[in-house]
Amino acid sequence: MIESRTRLLLVEQFDVAWSLACYHLEGVTDGECLWEPASPCLHVRRQDDGAWRPDWPETEGYDIGPPSIAWTTWHICFWWTNAFRGQQGETPLAPQAVTWPRDADLIRSSVRSLHERWRALLERCDEAGLQESRAESWTIPNASLERIAAWLNVELMKNAAEIGVMRFLHATHRSPRPS
Repeated sequence: MIESRTRLLLVEQFDVAWSLACYHLEGVTDGECLWEPASPCLHVRRQDDGAWRPDWPETEGYDIGPPSIAWTTWHICFWWTNAFRGQQGETPLAPQAVTWPRDADLIRSSVRSLHERWRALLERCDEAGLQESRAESWTIPNASLERIAAWLNVELMKNAAEIGVMRFLHATHRSPRPS
């Protein structure tokens, strides 16, 4: 089999994004995950049934505030789960159907599992598989795996950077002093 240059490039980019995600997820604590950096902020909230569900804004304006690490890690699981569902021809899940797993260790495990599944999907894919359009592809309807993989690489890098920024802010956060 002739190696697909596109697949090699996508895997290489994915590995770079994954490396940054690992750097920022390594050692992240429950306290960092659940820290609300501003008011308002996008966050996950524990519900009466014990599940942690996300805030889901109607708009993406700056006035909704920054995301917490918990929200950003939930978001990674949300879009990655739906990317898989799209590749399998399944309908995407609604935001409230994907819950945050309740702590930093479990979120690391969840994200690691998604990484392993996605890497395996890319590894076994040939050129024809990369080019095939999928009607249920998420978030880009009728997109090829190649296009979804490129989007996923960018999304993972963006979310990793957001986690890093929140960790830096949390590490240097000081309560305001009274005037």
